[in-house]
Amino acid sequence: MQKIKSLMTRQGLRSPQESVNDLSPIENLRIPTKEELRELHEEPPDPQAQQEIINSIEEVYFSNDSFDIVKYELERLPPVLSLQELEEYRDKLKQQQAAVSKKVADLILEKQPAYVEELERVTSLQSGLQLAAVICTNGRRHLNIAKEGFTQTSLGLLANQRKRQLLIGLLKSLRTIKTLQRTDVRLSEMLEEEDYPGAIQLCLECQKAASTFKHYSCISELNSKLQDTLEQIEEQLDVALSKICKNFDINHYTKVQQAYRLLGKTQTAMDQLHMHFTQAIHNTVFQVVLGYVELCAGNTDTKFQKLQYKDLCTHITSDSYIPCLADLCKALWEVMLSYYRTMQWHEDHDQDEAAVVSSVSDGNNVIGAEENSFDRNYVKKKLEHGLSRIWQDVQLKVKTYLLGTDLSNFKYDDFIFVLDVISRLMQVGEEFCGSKSEVLQESIRKQSVNYFKTYHRTRLEELRMFLENETWELCPVKSSFSILQLHEFKFLEQSRSPSVSPSKQPASAASSAVTLFEQYCAGGNPFEIQADSKDDETEDVLASNGYESDEQEKSAYQEYDSDSDVPEELKRDYVDEQTGDAPIKSVSRETLRSRKRSDYNLNKVNAPILTNTTLNVIRLVGKYMQMMNILKPIAFDVIHFMSQLFDYYLYAVYTFFGRNDMFESTGLGLSSSRLRTTLNRIQESLIDLEVSADPSGTLTAAEERKEKVPSPHLSHLVVLTSGNSLYGLAERVVATESLVFLAEQFEFLQPHLDAVMPAAKKPFLQQFYSQTVSTASELRKPVYWIVAAKAIDYEQMLLLMANVKWDVKEIMSQHNVYVDALLKEFEEFNRRLSDVSKRVRIPLPVSNILWEHCIRLANRTLVEGYANVKKCSNEGRALMQLDFQQFLMKLEKLTDIRPIPDKEFVETYIKAYYLTENDMESWIKEHREYSTKQLTNLVNICLGTYINKKARQKLLATIDDTDRPKR
Repeated sequence: MQKIKSLMTRQGLRSPQESVNDLSPIENLRIPTKEELRELHEEPPDPQAQQEIINSIEEVYFSNDSFDIVKYELERLPPVLSLQELEEYRDKLKQQQAAVSKKVADLILEKQPAYVEELERVTSLQSGLQLAAVICTNGRRHLNIAKEGFTQTSLGLLANQRKRQLLIGLLKSLRTIKTLQRTDVRLSEMLEEEDYPGAIQLCLECQKAASTFKHYSCISELNSKLQDTLEQIEEQLDVALSKICKNFDINHYTKVQQAYRLLGKTQTAMDQLHMHFTQAIHNTVFQVVLGYVELCAGNTDTKFQKLQYKDLCTHITSDSYIPCLADLCKALWEVMLSYYRTMQWHEDHDQDEAAVVSSVSDGNNVIGAEENSFDRNYVKKKLEHGLSRIWQDVQLKVKTYLLGTDLSNFKYDDFIFVLDVISRLMQVGEEFCGSKSEVLQESIRKQSVNYFKTYHRTRLEELRMFLENETWELCPVKSSFSILQLHEFKFLEQSRSPSVSPSKQPASAASSAVTLFEQYCAGGNPFEIQADSKDDETEDVLASNGYESDEQEKSAYQEYDSDSDVPEELKRDYVDEQTGDAPIKSVSRETLRSRKRSDYNLNKVNAPILTNTTLNVIRLVGKYMQMMNILKPIAFDVIHFMSQLFDYYLYAVYTFFGRNDMFESTGLGLSSSRLRTTLNRIQESLIDLEVSADPSGTLTAAEERKEKVPSPHLSHLVVLTSGNSLYGLAERVVATESLVFLAEQFEFLQPHLDAVMPAAKKPFLQQFYSQTVSTASELRKPVYWIVAAKAIDYEQMLLLMANVKWDVKEIMSQHNVYVDALLKEFEEFNRRLSDVSKRVRIPLPVSNILWEHCIRLANRTLVEGYANVKKCSNEGRALMQLDFQQFLMKLEKLTDIRPIPDKEFVETYIKAYYLTENDMESWIKEHREYSTKQLTNLVNICLGTYINKKARQKLLATIDDTDRPKR
């Protein structure tokens, strides 16, 4: 039944009954009996009914061949048997069997034509096979006939021809072997000629030929010899590659690269090349330093050769340090230049190869082109990566050399040269691989800070010495003087590259866009030490005899010889050579007469007022800026030290000419709070008060005092007590105005300092300018106040005022004598001021401050005199006003200052005599500028006769309350 079901399935039926139609007649089935066939013939065939019967057959009958139908049906019998039911069930099974048999029979009849057709094909195939057997028999017979037809002689001829061909090939092979035996001589010649590509090409061809004839016994020895020769060529090729590191030759390097390409070791060659460059750097610096060490040692002791490079650098002497550094940088430059030219060669070669590949688009060369492209990319990346490695090696070697010697005791020019060389080397590094040279910067920063601390300490001591020996005489310079005319500031005008020394490199070199590698690629070396040639342009800053006016103006002051006060050192620094500058036009007499009386620069042009010490400080600032311009990492340290130069100069001027506790206690605000704060800061941070208090003390007292400087002392040659010289007014003017001039130069340099100052440290620079530099002009008030306080005899005026009777009964038309005496004092002051101006030009701000101080003191003296009055009438008060008006009228003819200082101070006090009791109390509270004595006098003298005792006590209590905050 299983077979029947599978047959039905192949026929495309989905049910068991459909598979009966596909049942093959050859299946092992039972043949229907005659009775069954009769029944089948008797019953009319109804396909639909037959199909329904087949469909009613249980599924289990279609399972498999091992199915036991009898057992299955017996197990299905009910426990109680019924004959009728059994017969009905039997009839049903018979019908199903008959339907299946009928279906099988129909299938057999249906497949009968196909069976007949297949049988015919089998018969036809049998006939064809019999015919083929006959053909094969005939073929064998004919082959035997052909074999017997060929003779032995014909086959012998063919064998001899074959032997001839073999012998001809053997002769060619023997000739090739003979040639191979002679190639070693040619290979040696080619290696001597450094024709590495040709030698390798020949060797490879010989190896290829030898591999062809390796079956000959004589070839094995030759093959081994060729392999040894090839290894020898590779060794010589490696030596030739190492020569590239110090002296690059295009032809030589081209041969080497072609040779490595033939060997298929382009990448290996690049690895070897970088190893050789690293070795070349080490060997070069060691040999240079060793040469100088042995030269300085003066013997041929070989102990130095066994030292490490770091230890060897410590044996370099100070005299040989700079030449050795220059030679070291020159040697390293040659190595880096060779690497640069190597990269250039590969760039040009890659471009040429790319052009060739693009022009040839043959498909057979695609694989080779891809391999070459891979090699080119590898070489390019290797070279680019090697830039930073080689530069790092150079930095480390130079750093070791730099830190091997203490440079703190070097001369300034020598140290600047070291900075110049290192900055040039850093420029090379930036052009070489774009590096900022952090290693070099840090090492040179350490040396620079160390050197600069020592140098600055020495300069501060020199500045103290200069200040203590300074006589504060005018240093005669031209009115067109500018710090840019000094050699130390030439670098500001030339706009060089930041890494170029301000003393040795022409300005045109930096303005060009050509890099150092392009500039020196053909030859030369950027580290060649050139002899220091003096600049053709010399400083022309000194004026002739201190004046730049016409002959008459010069003759008026012939006794003043400017050269007599100029030390020899200054004369050497300033060579007064005429450079063709247009002379300053002289001032006409009409212009002189039209000038204000308060401007005491008659007969002189407005040349800067400065001293030799001022000029020395300016030069120091220029040197400091040179170092800072070369090495920006120490900019903050340099600017800090520059600020100390200015601080010390300001403190010295104040100490010499402005410090006077008696006058500062007047409460007139002569020293601003900002100035006092600045002076206190300088004194705490820079001035060593212990040393100044105890001259015999040593400088090794405390660690914090190492950075401080003793307070300077005024030279005994400077006299500040003489009334004829207005108590040293000329020296005071030179000192304060030179400080102001120095402050102006610092203001001029601020943009340059701000440009190099690190962003984190810029607040320091801003504070220095706002708190210190800007206070220079404020020092004028306390300095000139001392002159004003002593120039006029205010005590004598108080005595004269005390003798005046103020309780007069009638209005006076004539002023008192003390007014004329005071005006005579002012006229004398004006005369002496004119005398001083013949020595030193007194600028208008200075003369104004002097007059302002004198007038202010005179007015306060008047108020003090009025406050000493014991009795006063209304007519006496009118006399006070008359005296003061007379004083103002005459004073305005002597000075151009408007308004008159403290004019309201006097007028307000005089008018207070007319106040009532109620107005007086509010007036006292509003006018706290008057002293207690002056206010008490108003209450006692003016109101004393009009008010009772209680009211007077109330006003006096108000005065006391007003005065208490002052105390």
